[in-house]
Amino acid sequence: MFQSKIAGIGYYVPKNVYTNDDLTRFMDTNDEWIQERTGIKERRYADRIGETTTTMGIEAARIAIERANTTVEDIDFIIFATLSPDYYFPGCGVLLQREMGMGEIGALDIRNQCSGFVYALSIADQFIKTGMYKNILVVGAEKHSFALDYSTRGRSVSVIFGDGAGAVVLQPTSEPGKGILSTHLHSDGADAEKLAMYYPGSSSGIWLDQDQQPDWPKQELGGMLMTKEMLDDGTAFPYMDGQAVFKKAVVKFPEVILESLTKNNLQSTDINLLIPHQANLRIAQFVQKTLRLGDDQVFNNIQKYGNTTAASVPIALCEAWEEGKIKDGDLICLAAFGAGFTWGSALIRW
Repeated sequence: MFQSKIAGIGYYVPKNVYTNDDLTRFMDTNDEWIQERTGIKERRYADRIGETTTTMGIEAARIAIERANTTVEDIDFIIFATLSPDYYFPGCGVLLQREMGMGEIGALDIRNQCSGFVYALSIADQFIKTGMYKNILVVGAEKHSFALDYSTRGRSVSVIFGDGAGAVVLQPTSEPGKGILSTHLHSDGADAEKLAMYYPGSSSGIWLDQDQQPDWPKQELGGMLMTKEMLDDGTAFPYMDGQAVFKKAVVKFPEVILESLTKNNLQSTDINLLIPHQANLRIAQFVQKTLRLGDDQVFNNIQKYGNTTAASVPIALCEAWEEGKIKDGDLICLAAFGAGFTWGSALIRW
């Protein structure tokens, strides 16, 4: 059985920078309020026209493929993670395949939100290990800005998210002890509605307890259509119970990191760099304190980009690598937690 390694990595963020002060034009907020709760100073927003989740993913993919010293023609499988696809269907994987002129290779779309890239990486790792594929392109990309509530009502969610993309090329390696050592994936749907975007969907809220159901307009034939009322009352936008998410994340983040270390007979002191999903700087700081990691052992860039969900781990990984914070032989831990709830980790010997 082969081991898999990250042979190339790239990221892309839009040129449009929106600071916290810029958001005060749309909602009652301020820089101090946002930084105190999230650590975010600014984020990037894609162009409204022409720049999509797929096009951003392509930009990151081109860089990753070049750095892997391979070509588009050599890619034999695509895994694309996003919660903000260009279309409800088909997924972004086939759109990327088409636009990059790839052969008729398989394309898999992952819908695991913030933990999407870690899930995608784990799947790619299994394909490489079994020898089924030799060059897998794994992409995490998001365009949140088109579907956020920029009113004061939606500020607790909208100030957090940004747009961007990251990508890696996974290849087999024969170097002993190198590459992805293990991946660990989990889920718990008990509180699925604590962080969700209910529409488009066909449930009409049937998964919610009766006392939780808002007074949503319902269609006689079941299912939901976007209505003016839904825009007016905010039910068309993402919903998050921030306190519930925080409480769960600060437990599951350390758990899944320690799980990966235990699996490989290692300790937190062995980690050269932890790259957590950039959900909230306060969560990352809590995890750092829990695991007793030094500032030089954790990489955060949420201050500049906000939460780019499935894109946040590969963007941070690439940026850390470009800044020389990742060196040959380093032990790198990736971890993510998000809607579902789903969470996971990957331990890598660079």
